[in-house]
Formats: sequence, structure tokens, C-alpha cells
Amino acid sequence: MITVANPSASDITEQSVVALTWILKDMQGEVLDVLEEPAEFFMGGDDLLPSIAHALLHHHEGDTVQLHLEPEQAFGDYDEQKVLLEPRSLFPAELEEGMAFDGHALPEGCHSVSQKDALYIVTDLYPDHVVLDGNHPLAGIGLNLQLTIHHVRPATKQEMELRTAGSSFLQIETGPPPDTLLH
Repeated sequence: MITVANPSASDITEQSVVALTWILKDMQGEVLDVLEEPAEFFMGGDDLLPSIAHALLHHHEGDTVQLHLEPEQAFGDYDEQKVLLEPRSLFPAELEEGMAFDGHALPEGCHSVSQKDALYIVTDLYPDHVVLDGNHPLAGIGLNLQLTIHHVRPATKQEMELRTAGSSFLQIETGPPPDTLLH
């Protein structure tokens, strides 16, 4: 653990909230996501991947942090067991590729063994079947991440109790397909 002799108010600690922007690329340099407007994340909670939170500790406002994340440090390895094939008749007619379903909200009658805490994304539609993928879209991918720290502040009591500032790193939303699956 790194200790700082006289941490200032702008030092990132486990009980602070950081406002970040980022550029996320795969290992070939293709841009996967850009967050241009700063979003706030609670350190030491559930908002950031542990590898990112650890790398940010003791940095300051204005710093830029470059990270290389292997799949196990980010969204894990791709797991074929999380890919489900379900009857098309169980799903609504307006189903589209890219739609996401919480594992608890899969249509009644889905017979595949599913993880209830997973988020399933419709990846393929066939006349008789639907392919659902419970892997994060970035599972199995090595990532390069450039983070810029715009602001650091102490966390509120409520943020500490909830372990969140309300944002989550590369969150996926359920419902109709968004313009992008990230953040």
C-alpha cells in the first residue's frame, strides 16, 4: 500500500469521489468508448473496477492515468456457458438485437440454466430462436484506458453508505438497444 505523508484535499483516497473522463481502446488501438463529460465515481465502492480504483489511489486533480488491463483485470474471460439459445416465441414481437434483459426478468418459460444476476444481451435473432449472451460485451478483451481526473472531493455519508456516487464504469442498461452499450 502506498502512503502519502501529507495528502491534500485533491488526493484520491478510498473515501473520495472522483470526476473522470476516459478514452478506452482495445489492444489494436480501436477506440471502443469515449466519455467526454466528467462523471463521478465513488472510490472503494462498486462504481469502478478494482484494478482502476487501485491505479487511481493517491493521484490528483488534473492527472492523466494510462492503464493496460488484461481480461481478468477488467470484465473477465469470455464464457461460452453464458450464451443461451431460447425459443423465439417466448419473447415480444418487437425484440431487437442489442436489447438487454436482467437474468431475473427473462421471459417465463426460458428453460436454459441462466445466472439470475447476469445481464443478457440479444446477439442474434432467428425465426425460431433467440441467442442471449450473458458475458459483458468487453469480456475476453485486453483494454488500454486513458483516464483524466477532473475533480476530487470527499465522499458524502450517503455515498459511503451506498458505496456509489451513482455512476458505474461501462454500465450496460436494460431495455431497448441504446446508441452504445457502454457507459
